[in-house]
Amino acid sequence: MTNLTISLDESIIRSARMRALSEGSSVSAKVREFLAQYASNTDAQMKAGEAIIAMAKASRGINAEGVKWTKDDANDRYAASSKNLSP
Repeated sequence: MTNLTISLDESIIRSARMRALSEGSSVSAKVREFLAQYASNTDAQMKAGEAIIAMAKASRGINAEGVKWTKDDANDRYAASSKNLSP
């Protein structure tokens, strides 16, 4: 395992130590957890974002025929769908 030195305000460290202690952990363990999650999710988040953009571009719902939706159209759809939800 490699050591990492960081500089933080004393008040942040004090608060982090108290919170970690109340959770039965340590600041070092919390930093390890955060950095591991941060490092591993980057690729997954990028791939998910790229997939959403690709699907949006491929969608036929993108104003292909010059149709413009208004706020009233959206409200009409909401009103119609909420009527179908009543018991």
